[in-house]
Amino acid sequence: MKTVDIAMIGVSASLYAIVGYLTNLGIVSPLVGVVRFWPSVIVPAVFAVLFGPWVGGVSAAIGIFISDMVHPGHGIAVLSLTVGVPSNFAGFFLVGLISRRKIRWSHMAVALILGSAALTGMIGYLLSIEALATDIAILFLGVLFACCAIAIGIGLWKPEWKSYGIASIIGLLVGSAYIGFGLWVYSHFLPLPLALGWERNAPFYTSFLWLVWTFATEIPFLIALGPPILKACYRAFPSLAPQVEE
Repeated sequence: MKTVDIAMIGVSASLYAIVGYLTNLGIVSPLVGVVRFWPSVIVPAVFAVLFGPWVGGVSAAIGIFISDMVHPGHGIAVLSLTVGVPSNFAGFFLVGLISRRKIRWSHMAVALILGSAALTGMIGYLLSIEALATDIAILFLGVLFACCAIAIGIGLWKPEWKSYGIASIIGLLVGSAYIGFGLWVYSHFLPLPLALGWERNAPFYTSFLWLVWTFATEIPFLIALGPPILKACYRAFPSLAPQVEE
């Protein structure tokens, strides 16, 4: 790892924690709590694209740990190290890795179809067992399909952003899945904070709630803010434009 990469890990981790603190609105996932509304995901995503997967993944892992430990974070190191840190590392490592690959439309179609089908199925299941209100389910579905449409539209209008769009969707989906199922497993060993009744032995369907909430509330920031921020960075520092690999 280059010296500049280590420096950028420090910058990204610090910005991630600071922006997370400044944008904290006290909003957590409905019914089961714990997972915060988190627009600051755009910070490690941008650094992952600019400086590569290791910078994105490591900085996100460090940044989320700092954020978890500082008020209004939950302050539980074990929870952060077992769920928050690895989920952030995996998600933003993938953003940095996939954004530097040449994505074909066939790849994008498969990823969007599988991802949308999985999330729609989860939302439908939660709706069927009355774990999710109809209006919230409709809102989540609207966000999901709107972001897919925006990703496709950007890919058609500006093909150079196609890889970033699919990288954001896949990376965030993997990170969200880790958070959802990780919190469910954690609850069977140690109590969760702010869980509103599911502190211990959370039922399996809560993993879907955490997953859907995390993805639906964070993907709009990655899809909408990523391209203009990255474009501005490329204009200011042309050398940062990544070389797309086959």
